[in-house]
Amino acid sequence: MSLPPNFTLLQVVPELETGGAEQTTLDVARAVAAAGGQALVASAGGRMEAKLSAAGGELVRLPMQSKNPLVMLQTGRALRRVLRERKVSLVHVRSRAPAFPALWAARAEGVPTVATYHGIYLAKGPVKRWYNAVMTRVDRVIANSDFTRAHVLAEHGIAPERVVSIPRGVDLDRFDPARVTPDRVGALRRAWGLPPAGEGPLTFLLAGRLTPIKGHETVIAAAARLSAEGRDLQVIFAGDDQGRTAFRGSLEASVRAAGLGDRVRLVGHCDDMPAAFLAADVALLPTLVPESFGRAAVEPQVMGRPVIASDHGGTTETVLPGETGWLAPPGDVEAWSRAMAGAQDLGRPALAAMGARARARAVRLYSNDAMCAATLAVYEQVLNAREAGE
Repeated sequence: MSLPPNFTLLQVVPELETGGAEQTTLDVARAVAAAGGQALVASAGGRMEAKLSAAGGELVRLPMQSKNPLVMLQTGRALRRVLRERKVSLVHVRSRAPAFPALWAARAEGVPTVATYHGIYLAKGPVKRWYNAVMTRVDRVIANSDFTRAHVLAEHGIAPERVVSIPRGVDLDRFDPARVTPDRVGALRRAWGLPPAGEGPLTFLLAGRLTPIKGHETVIAAAARLSAEGRDLQVIFAGDDQGRTAFRGSLEASVRAAGLGDRVRLVGHCDDMPAAFLAADVALLPTLVPESFGRAAVEPQVMGRPVIASDHGGTTETVLPGETGWLAPPGDVEAWSRAMAGAQDLGRPALAAMGARARARAVRLYSNDAMCAATLAVYEQVLNAREAGE
């Protein structure tokens, strides 16, 4: 991948804690640095700061997460100084609130802009639709799936040639089963209170932050049905509550009420997701609202694990029923219990074969290199169009 001489990218994201938008920010920063450019990230920072530095990026610490109009005004002024002093070539915004000061600063300084539509932003009225549309007030919009692109076109009515679909990528070096030692997998299973890999009942893993939209309650109810049928299983919820202590408490109460205290475990944030997927037999993505892409459905497939996912949104593009996993209606406890039972009935050898098919397809379609190359190609197109006065 090549970039213009002295290319400097400024990506804008509220925080660097955890999530798909944040990981993609780091991935693109690494690609820009590897191609000889400068990769700046304006953000309030967070636990991923060290990873940004290791990727060759540089943090510009600003309160990008703030929605306070006065703070946003001050932030916009600070960004103008950054654009001038660092001779920024292009600004790439990844969230709505920080897009306002960032795009104002970019327009004031004459800097080209790109936005990535990472989610399906719903609008119940004209004010919210105007707020959401800030992500389209740029030179080019990147949608993270065909599903997202269709939503952007239908919701905002912009010219189709201004919206390009680039699926999120997965770091195939990090998510490589051959690079994960048995010790890493064993350490996680011991920490989770599970027997060694391959022993005991199937382990289902739901990896994602603790929030009502992720569908944890659906899985608890499905596990309760399976348990009532005499089926044994283990379910792991790996994810941070991000301050939602009340919701975490309600999940723990649901687990106790269902008598699943020894079968459903909330283990908190996990730093070693490649080992986590290998420590499980099947990954779960029971989201109640459509995932715009659903990295949590792709990463386990890259690690050779089948996925049971909600039958909507971007996951309908990334999971092939019967080939790489199962799709079940969101919130449908009966359907989810049947899908989980189907995985149990297949057994580990057949699940491993399904996982191998899942890995082959995901590696072909969702590599991080492909995502970064396509993104840098968009940068080149935008810069060329600006230079040509289009």
